[in-house]
Amino acid sequence: MKRETLFLKVAVFLIGLPILALCIFGLPAIAKEAAEHYPAYWLYPLFTVMYVSAIPFFIALVQAFRLLSYIDKNNAFSELSVRALKIIKYCAVAISMLYAAGMPLLYLIAEKDDAPGLIVLGMVIVFASIVVAVFAAVLQKLLKNAIDIKSENDLTV
Repeated sequence: MKRETLFLKVAVFLIGLPILALCIFGLPAIAKEAAEHYPAYWLYPLFTVMYVSAIPFFIALVQAFRLLSYIDKNNAFSELSVRALKIIKYCAVAISMLYAAGMPLLYLIAEKDDAPGLIVLGMVIVFASIVVAVFAAVLQKLLKNAIDIKSENDLTV
């Protein structure tokens, strides 16, 4: 295993740990506290969005880990890498759409508490996911072009 990718693999793993801890310990505690102040028909959809968005997040982390494994095996310029970037892009778009769909509920909660920072936090998640999706799409396109150029050069005598 290469040293550079080992650091990145550890970083990917460490990115996933706080989100897993938040899903297991943090969100139930927040839900318990929020249930005392807000109606259930606001909270259930909002917490559903949060839990469901963890699924594409972890799928994207697994794909990032696979991408680093392809780099280790000197297989970075392959269709497998393009596919991994494509899945990461779709996961980022899914997270962005989920949180954008939950924004009206977040608005209701922020309006009741007079806390406009809550809406900003939701928008940061939406826009950060869009940035990841655009970055993955650009890398996917560049990698696809590099693979095409490489295969064209391999066919040239």
